[in-house]
Amino acid sequence: MGSTHLSSITLLLSLLAASANAASEAPRPRGVGPEFAKFYKDTEAFACISNPSIKLEIARLNDDYCDCPDGSDEPGTSACSYISPLSPPQPSRVKVGQFNETLALPGFYCKNKGHIPSYIPFTNINDGVCDYELCCDGSDEWESVGGVKCEDRCGKIGKEWRKQDEARQKSLTAANKRRKELATEAARLKKEVEDRITTLRTQIQGQEIKVQELEQSLQEVERQEKGRVVKGAGTGGKLTILTSLAKERIQELTDNLGRVRGERDTARARIEELEEIMRRFKEEHNPNFNDEGVKRAVKAWEDYAAQERPGPDTARDRDLDEILTPDSESAIKWEEYEENATESDVELLYKFEEYLPEPVRAWVDQKLRDFRVLLIENGILADPHTDAPESKAVTDARSQLDSAKRDLDNDKKELTSHEEDVDKDYGPEGVFRALKGHCVEKDSGEYTYEFCYLEKTTQKPKKGGGHTGMGNFARIEKVTVDEDLPADGKGLGAGERWVIKYENGQHCWNGPNRSTQVILACAEKDEIWKIVEEEKCVYRMEVGSPAVCEVRGGKGEAEAPGHNEL
Repeated sequence: MGSTHLSSITLLLSLLAASANAASEAPRPRGVGPEFAKFYKDTEAFACISNPSIKLEIARLNDDYCDCPDGSDEPGTSACSYISPLSPPQPSRVKVGQFNETLALPGFYCKNKGHIPSYIPFTNINDGVCDYELCCDGSDEWESVGGVKCEDRCGKIGKEWRKQDEARQKSLTAANKRRKELATEAARLKKEVEDRITTLRTQIQGQEIKVQELEQSLQEVERQEKGRVVKGAGTGGKLTILTSLAKERIQELTDNLGRVRGERDTARARIEELEEIMRRFKEEHNPNFNDEGVKRAVKAWEDYAAQERPGPDTARDRDLDEILTPDSESAIKWEEYEENATESDVELLYKFEEYLPEPVRAWVDQKLRDFRVLLIENGILADPHTDAPESKAVTDARSQLDSAKRDLDNDKKELTSHEEDVDKDYGPEGVFRALKGHCVEKDSGEYTYEFCYLEKTTQKPKKGGGHTGMGNFARIEKVTVDEDLPADGKGLGAGERWVIKYENGQHCWNGPNRSTQVILACAEKDEIWKIVEEEKCVYRMEVGSPAVCEVRGGKGEAEAPGHNEL
């Protein structure tokens, strides 16, 4: 109904239970609440609550004279209301169990049978006014000052309150359901971002490997293209140097070939030795001994032995023998090159391949291409493509590399964006993620105001003209508010509230850039309740939203901040 009522159903039940228990005990003095009854049990004397050393005769209770410094001897009169003139109990803030800084009692206790018990300020006792909002049973006017008699309206008021409370609970249930939906949707959206991050990280690893391979491929193509020597006429002046370098390089390759062949033969011998060990192991092991490790080893050997493998290539070995034998018929006659100083360097390099055996000609041809590149890079041979345009092979290789780099850069940028997004503050349980971009409007005078979750706020003139940006999303914060709740419940109330800040809007003439703070409180649906320009071009919107209904007790029940005043 309003902020003048108590704060929760739980409190109501506890008070009703306390009242029921108190019914079997001695009657309490007028104005004493059940939680203070223990101080008034003695039927002979009374000790002031805050000053128990001061004891009074029981007859001095509610005698309309203030004897106790804390006013506890006058729970049912206004005699002690002067004790706290600077901070009297406020009707909208007095709650059961809340002690005043000076007074021992929070006020006059109204039983309000049929409705909700409440306290009323001592100053309101017997003032000739029926305060039905707090004391619906009229017990605060027990003296009938000026002939005023306050009838008991708790039955009617309680019935109306229960009707409204049923509507509130229904609305709260709907808000709770909507919030759960939003939380579920927000979790799904976050999971999509997290899954995309995982995918992108895997893609980036593959893209990085691909880029490295394409870089190597481009270098190889460039080297191959650089090593393509075009035949031409003319005589060479560096034949002796070329012959010497070629002879050294071929000898180096021959030595390496012999070393690799020796390592191969050694590996073959070790394999044969290991295979023989496994044959003996299979033949000599006891199959009746139930050892799973032995069984697996024997099975693996049988599978290995069943595979077909090519035998030694005797023809290739003969070719290798011929290459590795210095005096063989196919050996290069270096003296012919060293003595011939009249032929072109290029011609001799091409004739060089003719002396090689056919099985290894292709292999040596590639090595010679590498050798030519080495000579060109060291300035011994001129680069035949210095002034020529880039070949198609190089262009294609470079294009593939550039495309792969672009894909890699795009994936990295997207990954950074998603990583920042997944760590961004999206409010309670990230629920605003599900509302991002959702807009709410309200007509107000000459304008329609709009705010879009986590995006912007806008002022739109109804009579035409451009829209005015009131701010762009900056951050999410929390603030504490303390406001009276309107009768319709569409307000912030008191407590901590979520705030969405919008800054750096359109510049205000002779003022700052526009900004808006959107303060949210629990409601069944999204709606703008109030718009205020607090100072020049600084706006405040009060907004209802199910997104900020808080879950309490871990039971999935939503609590409406600012809307729990009963």
